[in-house]
Amino acid sequence: MTAVVVTGAGSGIGRAVAHSFADEGANVLAVGRTDSKLAETARNRPEIRTLVADITADGAADRIAEAAAAEFGQIDVLVNNAAVVTRAPLGGIDAKQAREQVETNLVAPLLLTQACLPWLRLSQGTVVNVSTSGAVRGWPMNSVYGASKAGLDFLTRTWAVELAPDGVRVVSVAPGPVETEIAENAGFSPEQIRRLRETQRAKVPLGRIGRPEEIAWWVRTLARPEAGFATGVVLAVDGAASVAM
Repeated sequence: MTAVVVTGAGSGIGRAVAHSFADEGANVLAVGRTDSKLAETARNRPEIRTLVADITADGAADRIAEAAAAEFGQIDVLVNNAAVVTRAPLGGIDAKQAREQVETNLVAPLLLTQACLPWLRLSQGTVVNVSTSGAVRGWPMNSVYGASKAGLDFLTRTWAVELAPDGVRVVSVAPGPVETEIAENAGFSPEQIRRLRETQRAKVPLGRIGRPEEIAWWVRTLARPEAGFATGVVLAVDGAASVAM
C-alpha cells in the first residue's frame, strides 16, 4: 500500500490532497500545525493519520520522516504543500514575515525532502512540490512569496536531475488562484478577500477560481506509476492565467 506524507494538510489544497490519496487506498500522514483541523481532515478516513508539527521548527523534518516510516514502514510520496504568504511592497516588507515565508515555503521543504530521501530512494518514490503559477512573471506585493515559490520550482528541476539515477521523481504542481483559507490566514478581511477574488477571476481566462480538489487531482496523478516518465516538470494548473496577455 502506498504511503504518502502531506504537509499543510489541515485545510485547503493539503486537505484535498490527503483525501484524494486516501480515497484511492493510500496510507496518508497528514501534517499540520493545528490538531483540530487535522482531525477534520482525517474524519471518516481511517487511512489518514495525523501529526501536529511546525515544519520550520528545529528537528521537525527528521521527526516527520521518522513518524511516517514508523507508522507505514515506507515513504512513497512526499507532498510539500505547506506555505504562508504575506503581501507587502518593497519598502514595506517586515523582516520577520519575510523570513517566515522563506523558511516555510522553501527551507522546510528542502529539509523535509532530505530527511525523507533514504525512504524515497528505497521505494523509488515521488516528491510533489506545490508552488504557484504566479511566480513566472512580476507579481507586485508578493515578491517574497513569489521568490520562495520560484525557488521551490528550481529545487524541483535540480532534484529531478540529481535523483533520476535513483529512480526518484520530483515534480511541481503550480496552482493559480484557488478557493482556500490562505488569504484569511494572511489577515485579509472578508471585504479584502471579496475584492481579491474579483481581481483574480478577471485575470483567469476560464473566468473562475480553482477548487482544491482540482489541484489535488493533478498532485495524485503526477504521483501515479503511469506518470513515471514525468520528472522535473512544473505544471501550471491555473485556468491559463500564467499564459494570458
